[in-house]
Amino acid sequence: MSMRERTAVAGRTNTMRVKMNSTCVSYFILAAYFDTGLFKYVIFLTVLCYYVLIIVANMLLIVVICMNKSLHEPMYLFVCSLSVNEVYGSTGLFPLLLLQTLSNVHTISFSLCFLQIYCGHTYVCVGLLNLTTMSYDRYLAICHPLQYNTNMTSKKVAVLIALSWLFPLLEIVILISLTLSLQLCGNVIHKVYCDNFSVVKLSCSDTSVNNIYGLVFTVIAIIIPFVLILITYVRILIVCFSGCKQTRQKAISTCTPQVASLLNFFFGVCVEVLQSRFDMNGTPNILRMFLSLYFVTCQPLFNPLMYGLKLSKIRNMYFRPTS
Repeated sequence: MSMRERTAVAGRTNTMRVKMNSTCVSYFILAAYFDTGLFKYVIFLTVLCYYVLIIVANMLLIVVICMNKSLHEPMYLFVCSLSVNEVYGSTGLFPLLLLQTLSNVHTISFSLCFLQIYCGHTYVCVGLLNLTTMSYDRYLAICHPLQYNTNMTSKKVAVLIALSWLFPLLEIVILISLTLSLQLCGNVIHKVYCDNFSVVKLSCSDTSVNNIYGLVFTVIAIIIPFVLILITYVRILIVCFSGCKQTRQKAISTCTPQVASLLNFFFGVCVEVLQSRFDMNGTPNILRMFLSLYFVTCQPLFNPLMYGLKLSKIRNMYFRPTS
């Protein structure tokens, strides 16, 4: 057999081996977990209490807004949509996280991993689009108060909320479809939960299409909303500094929770991106786990506390004495 023939046979053998390996991936190993011994029960109870607190805080905010007609205004409806997203995102992470803390073998099935990817990515995109619509609402209310009721009708509010949910749900379907088409030659994810980029890194086939779509996805889902938010708040600041003291106070009272939520959101996104793109093997396990969980654990509780305590109308509903 000639050298060329032997090379061709070896190439076909390697291709068959790659295909065989890719079809054998039925589960993933979450390698960021480490043995905590009996301390795992303390961790389990802590995480469980935190998850219950997130659900209670967000559900309380949702019920207060839905049950009080005085809160059926655009700003509060957007806050309600944001809280629904926090419940959705937390439920996509915490149940599996609780199971993993008690388990001695930290694996997740192929289907559950991609379900978690879908929940996590849609949670981020829906949250950012909600913050974008909220900044647009504050821009109209502060910069164009006389036209606010004309521009921000109930129909427009419904359309904005629907788009902030439907667009990411469809966008992530394409992202996951491209990832599902890849041939995987490994199953070790160095995180405590599944994310799309970690799975793509396990691929032994061409990922050019995934990388291009990932870039387009980042521009559309992250950069454009961020630029729009930045523009709206710059214009709000200009109006505040050129207006009277009453206008400044109103703007500060209504915009503070949104700005704080936005800063926390982008800090979490930056931590997540940096962790995904750089080698974190030299980082201590506890720090790596904390960084992995920062965004998906802090934001869901941060938002209901900020909006519930800083917005006077909602705060008054919380502490209103019952007759």
